[in-house]
Amino acid sequence: MSLKIFHLTITVAFLLSTVTITPKTIFVLEGEAITTVYICNSTASSKYHYKKDCRGLNACKASIKAIEMVEAKKYGRTLCGWED
Repeated sequence: MSLKIFHLTITVAFLLSTVTITPKTIFVLEGEAITTVYICNSTASSKYHYKKDCRGLNACKASIKAIEMVEAKKYGRTLCGWED
């Protein structure tokens, strides 16, 4: 193993050991966190939720689906009023 590859391996290992990942955050890509959110899988639904058990999802008659926040925003969904 060359010295450059060794240093790169050590650097990557160090960085991975210092990264704190919250349950919602999966990766950061170009400055935007890719976050899983929950939606009511209904055409009338317009909100996304950070928690699957959010009280805003109580009235959902369809299934609750986990999707990426970027995708939810692409479909015009906004954050539920019950969320932080």
